[in-house]
Amino acid sequence: MISALLPNYARLDLAFERGEGAWLWTVDQRRFLDFGSGIATASLGHGNPHLVKAIAEQAAKVMHTSNLYRIPQAERLAQRLVDASFADSVFFCNSGAEANEGMIKMMRRAMSDAGKPERFRILCFEGAFHGRTLATLAATGNAHYLEGFGPVVEGFDHVPFNNMNAVRDAIGPGTCGIIVEPVQGEGGVRPADMQFLRDLRTVCDEYGIILGMDEVQSGMGRTGKLFSHEWAGITPDVMSAAKGIGGGFPLGAVLAKESSAKALKPGTHGTTFGGNPLACAAGNAVLDVILAPGFLEEVERKGRKLRGELDRITRDFPSVFADARGLGLLLGLKCVIPQGQVQAACAAEGLMAITAGDNVLRLAPPLVVTDDDIDQAIAMLRKAAAHCASAEAAKAAAQ
Repeated sequence: MISALLPNYARLDLAFERGEGAWLWTVDQRRFLDFGSGIATASLGHGNPHLVKAIAEQAAKVMHTSNLYRIPQAERLAQRLVDASFADSVFFCNSGAEANEGMIKMMRRAMSDAGKPERFRILCFEGAFHGRTLATLAATGNAHYLEGFGPVVEGFDHVPFNNMNAVRDAIGPGTCGIIVEPVQGEGGVRPADMQFLRDLRTVCDEYGIILGMDEVQSGMGRTGKLFSHEWAGITPDVMSAAKGIGGGFPLGAVLAKESSAKALKPGTHGTTFGGNPLACAAGNAVLDVILAPGFLEEVERKGRKLRGELDRITRDFPSVFADARGLGLLLGLKCVIPQGQVQAACAAEGLMAITAGDNVLRLAPPLVVTDDDIDQAIAMLRKAAAHCASAEAAKAAAQ
């Protein structure tokens, strides 16, 4: 008999009742160091006093009114995001998939409004992940995720990541724009080459098409910049954000230049919950922390420290890890053995890590992770790697 809670997740047998910073405690009082952050979402860690206070105070006043009325919290958050980014306007929603769906609609509608409705196709990249709605699954292009859901939404073409020749070859008279993740998270923690991102901006300008960035996972300070495309010194036309934007509270956003944003006039797109007072109170609290002087520089420094330790681990355990990769505090270890074995060994040591494509173990700790937390995580990871290496050696000896 099916369980009351739909069993569509392969859940680990862990249930957490409280957290503090980068640490979580289970209902049976086991302590874990959280280097997954709820899939790069708990940007301020667990129990952050400023975030908790902002949510509690807003919840006691008004949680939801709908977008039939002005929402001062959303207006303030939108202005702050505009002031801190390339964007002229922001649309709020509830999740990364919804943000990407909104970005796709905005790009297509902007091209249609420009008198080119035939240009609706969007160029995406192999290894991408853009969400679980029918359109974002089509944008993702993974056959496994698409299986069994009927006809694939039309209008998405896929080319190899970091391959500019393939991009130019794929652009045609029906191309509306390009959507790229500056760091492919689910696809194996693979950063785009900085020159590749610059060339994408150039080719979009050359062909008069729209550049969209999926910063759902790589944005909101995760790489040491507010948005990771900033490392390339470029600006997109449209961008999606979510995950860390609410610090764990459901919130997503589409940020855009006026040339694209103006396409979504009243009646063209909407959301019931998106941008409500409670969600935007959380978003403003997260920005208070992330935009504080020196915070992003500390994220970058801690990312370099963690990456250096991961590079050493790959050298010390070549039978377990092939390489380290990523940017800032979105890092991965390409595994030689099945990633699930390494993840289980980490959990046995008290370290929570998550998996990604390309047989990668993903590490995305809260942005407030401390140096001591990193040191403890590395010690746990080394013990896990040693256990895996010994198991592999024993297996080889027995053959």
